[in-house]
Amino acid sequence: MGAQEFDFIIVGAGSAGCILADRLSADGRYTLLVLEAGGSDNCFWIKLPLGYAFTFYDPEVNWRYTADKDEGLNGRELYWPRGRVVGGSGSINAMAYVRGLAQDFEDWEAAGANGWNAASVFPTFERLEGKTQGTLHDQNGSGGIGSCSVADLRAEMHPFSDRFLEAARDLGVPVLETMNGACSEGMTRFQSTVRRGRRWSSADAFLRPALARGRVQLRTHALVEGIAFEGRCAIGVRYRHKGQVLNATARCEVILSAGAVNSPQLLQLSGVGAGAHLNSVGVEVVRDLPEVGQGLQDHLTFTRYFEANVPTLNSRLSGRLGQMLAGIQYLATRRGPLSVPVNQVGGFVRSHTDIETPDLQVYCNPASYSVRSDGMPVIDQAPGFLLSVQPCRPTSRGQIKITSPDPTHAPSIQPNSLSTNKDRVDAIKAVRWLGKLASTPTLKAVTKALKGEDITRMSDEERLEAFRNHATTNFHPTCTCRMGRDASASVLDHRLRVHGMSRLRVVDASAFPNITSGNTNAPTLMLALRAADLILEDAKNAYAGEHNAA
Repeated sequence: MGAQEFDFIIVGAGSAGCILADRLSADGRYTLLVLEAGGSDNCFWIKLPLGYAFTFYDPEVNWRYTADKDEGLNGRELYWPRGRVVGGSGSINAMAYVRGLAQDFEDWEAAGANGWNAASVFPTFERLEGKTQGTLHDQNGSGGIGSCSVADLRAEMHPFSDRFLEAARDLGVPVLETMNGACSEGMTRFQSTVRRGRRWSSADAFLRPALARGRVQLRTHALVEGIAFEGRCAIGVRYRHKGQVLNATARCEVILSAGAVNSPQLLQLSGVGAGAHLNSVGVEVVRDLPEVGQGLQDHLTFTRYFEANVPTLNSRLSGRLGQMLAGIQYLATRRGPLSVPVNQVGGFVRSHTDIETPDLQVYCNPASYSVRSDGMPVIDQAPGFLLSVQPCRPTSRGQIKITSPDPTHAPSIQPNSLSTNKDRVDAIKAVRWLGKLASTPTLKAVTKALKGEDITRMSDEERLEAFRNHATTNFHPTCTCRMGRDASASVLDHRLRVHGMSRLRVVDASAFPNITSGNTNAPTLMLALRAADLILEDAKNAYAGEHNAA
């Protein structure tokens, strides 16, 4: 079968790929092929805001990766869910919409990502979010079909969540209207990518309007095997679909938006990466680019569970009757406890008043649960709640490396957690701060018992050991194809083009020069919207050059 030809080929229909499909097709001049390894996101558990527990281990929508043994976490092998479905990880995440701190983006520019400072990116966030309720959407997403809906769900949150805000006041922590405003230090209620009681992923907001224009072809269950090159120019891709190996060519560009695990994997499978390693696994080298897959950063979160002496969300959802009533309410009204993601209150805080920028992110949930052997969470019968904290800006860096030329083989994920002294100190600070929050008069008054070790009575050595034994990934992998000044320390230039290659870009969280302080989905959406502007600008200039030459 001959190759199909398009202007742009986008690998991955995740959070970034969907925005690119929308913006590039809206220009009206270009045709696009979007290739997604997974299937449709038309699934009840995906659309239900509290339903992502059912997709956490589902192989139909999830790559279900496992990281290598992590020495910094006492040799534990952490589970890494990543979306393998239309919408990508944005179809299986916890829907928290968090821009991050201004300093994050100042650091991007300092790392060589020119034009990605706070003054440049925050207007892009506002353009992404629309113009209702200030710069953010209200619960009904009235900004329109083609926009990111950022919902304020406080009306549906359990009343127990108010106690988390009172506990913040006990500690002198500001209580904010939103963590996405001019001031981002403090505790508040999370805003979520939810619209009218349903998950509103990038596929909902951007891909579906793009498909309606007729200039975008989406092909699901399409596993890309490699990028096709002429010299160092990307000209297309080779992919498997329904038992066939097919080819597609790109007149303008090939764009990888497969995520922080799969984008570096695909570059390496295509011969772009550390030459010695590619040779060792039987891949012919196209471009020796050692930083591909390097620089991996992720957030680690430490959680403690508590039994409460007053009703919490457990009291509504732990029994079959309560679950049935909540289900009826949701189906009838799209409201109630099932319409709200799990984390209800959180924010950015400083571990000590001497530092200038918040260094911890906090998550508070008015429910507690256990995890079955098959990975399915089961809500506790007794009232309970949980508190979680993550250090915002880890300095440890790991790597993603292919282990085979076969694209069906999972790559090696080496997080390299807590490999710097700063990260070990930050882990101690995180556990200590969580103990302070748990010890506030407000939370002590509603705590019946602490489940597990008492972190308030630990030494710093014990706190670090507790973190090593219990911290888990918060599912925020980034930086594996990071932007920077040159190929000696990065993969991409500031316009997201692969160093030393032509017509090849990477647009997803792997392009972050450093991890942002909070949840990474919103910065990924922002990056994709800004990338679309750059791509259209470059394409216009390229066509103008061809016209002038003619």
